[in-house]
Amino acid sequence: MLFQAFNKKLEFPKPSAVVNQTYLDFLAKTYRLSHNGHHGLEHWLRVLLNGRLLAEQNGADLEVVENFALVHDVMRENENMDLHHGPRAAEFIRSIAGSWIKLEEHRLHKLMQACRYHSVGRLDRDITIQTCWDADRLDLGRVGTTPKSSYLGSSLARDQNFIEMAIMRSKKRFVNEDFCD
Repeated sequence: MLFQAFNKKLEFPKPSAVVNQTYLDFLAKTYRLSHNGHHGLEHWLRVLLNGRLLAEQNGADLEVVENFALVHDVMRENENMDLHHGPRAAEFIRSIAGSWIKLEEHRLHKLMQACRYHSVGRLDRDITIQTCWDADRLDLGRVGTTPKSSYLGSSLARDQNFIEMAIMRSKKRFVNEDFCD
């Protein structure tokens, strides 16, 4: 019994249909800001992890969530108040649909909606869109902000322990800073 529990902890996550090195390289090169800032590669990877954990529990469309994690901030023009980065990300998605992003039209539409409105602070009834937003909001610890439960849509995202674990992750560095210039 103990051996089974130990093995369970060592299981690798399901392979992603979205995330691969070529796609990450393409997006990292497209991003015009420093990856050492608050919205670069490390943020994308934490949003990816948050999204995968949430989707596993709530049944959200994992391919939409994973694409969101990697593209939602890729069109930012600055680290501060960039009110139009979400709509620019949605247009960017449309421009790479069929080549880098291979989703049916209704799923592509969800991804574009999730990106377009991810920073306006609202909630959505669609579990996939809300999971995207929750995954992003759960990484607010990187800027010293605790996510507010009222802006999180799922019970797992609002769970105090889950929020605390997300905040702890948001303060860790995964990538060597020299690598990200």
